[in-house]
Amino acid sequence: MSLIRPPLTCLTDPRALLVADASTVINLNATGCAREVIQALPNRLVVVDVVAVELAGGRQRRRQDSELLNELVALNVVEIGRLDEKKAQYFEELVVGPAAITLDDGEAATIAYAVSESAVALIDERKANRICAQRFANLRVGCTVDIFTHPNVQRALGKEILAGAVFNALYQGRMRVLPRHMDWVVEVIGTDRAGLCTSLPSSVRLRKATSGARIGATL
Repeated sequence: MSLIRPPLTCLTDPRALLVADASTVINLNATGCAREVIQALPNRLVVVDVVAVELAGGRQRRRQDSELLNELVALNVVEIGRLDEKKAQYFEELVVGPAAITLDDGEAATIAYAVSESAVALIDERKANRICAQRFANLRVGCTVDIFTHPNVQRALGKEILAGAVFNALYQGRMRVLPRHMDWVVEVIGTDRAGLCTSLPSSVRLRKATSGARIGATL
């Protein structure tokens, strides 16, 4: 099987520990094949206990992400990490202060853990990415799409299942996509399905209509 050519994933170090924020967990759960995706990675994947508690609160909104995370932990696919004293100091720095320069508890815990362990933080939110760039220049930061673009994941899933997984993460999980990955995502799922994903920018969702108009004009 020929691989879809992705932008270079940032997950290039198989020894690096990956620390997933709530958004990444939600997106992976939404794929319907989270176990297969994570097991395809050569890296260990950690979710901080603060994030697990945050997901447990989602039960009130009829989310099953907490239960699905617990299943992945029971299968030894995901590990639960905890904040020690050093990590807690980073955490406090990220949650105390004006809203413009602070984060919610889950994002802060993920970053604090990753900084302390020299790990890769998997975060989709732009604000969190911006704060990481400003305050932790040496921290490696990735996102959910970096998981999907990993060659091992593409080989394990195959083209059709990969496309379905990415679409489900977008449509069900409302996955955020950074600009550098936008073209790859549309190539994988196609313009028809991209038009259904409200988490994508309107300019991307309208590509189908624009393409259709151009085809009609040539007939």
